[in-house]
Amino acid sequence: MLKPNDFFHFEDDFTASLFAGCTYVWAAIPNIKEHVARLVEEKQTVLGTIMPGAYLSDRPIFIGEGAVIEPGAYVQGPAYIGAGATVRHGAYVRENVILLPGSGLGHASEAKNALFLPGAHAPHFNYVGDSILGHRVNLGAGTKLSNLGIMSEKDAVTGKRPSIQLTINSQTYDTGLAKMGAILGDDAQTGCNAVLNPGTLIGPRTLIYANLSLRKGYHAADSIIKFRQNPRRVDRK
Repeated sequence: MLKPNDFFHFEDDFTASLFAGCTYVWAAIPNIKEHVARLVEEKQTVLGTIMPGAYLSDRPIFIGEGAVIEPGAYVQGPAYIGAGATVRHGAYVRENVILLPGSGLGHASEAKNALFLPGAHAPHFNYVGDSILGHRVNLGAGTKLSNLGIMSEKDAVTGKRPSIQLTINSQTYDTGLAKMGAILGDDAQTGCNAVLNPGTLIGPRTLIYANLSLRKGYHAADSIIKFRQNPRRVDRK
């Protein structure tokens, strides 16, 4: 239930290699930095299109064939932007981001230490930190993948934050991660302005209603997670 294969169908060896040796799916998050370094090789390689007004830092960055960096986008890197991926106007690609073929980071969206599998999109006003988006995942406008609990404080002696604990089916798992956003399985979607709290795991094909603040833990595949309001109309006086 918590293995990478339970969230993603690996259609190619390259994508599968990003999860090699991971018993639990969240174990892939701290490995993103290592994979970026391996793929980018401490240099800049630009095979795609950098449109006028886009900006690349001097850090290691790979931009594949057919990838497009639109005006106003900033790629800080290190980052691997695969073939056909798109970084749209006003997007911010921070450190250790992998955008695999056909994926996209959209207008006014930010990604940091994140992995986008092929076809995954965070298209409008999104934050994707310490997170993984499966194949063809789509985040509704304004969706935020929160990666740090509001009560998480650094230890006065060690300077370290506590790791995120997940309780699933009455069993508690220590992720070992002080920062962890969300992991969305293949074809999962969120509605506009959804907030996924630190340590949220979404099974494949699950739909999250708009405006919902989803608690950490595992949310099963093929589900619809609803948020119901009870609006009422009254006459103006």
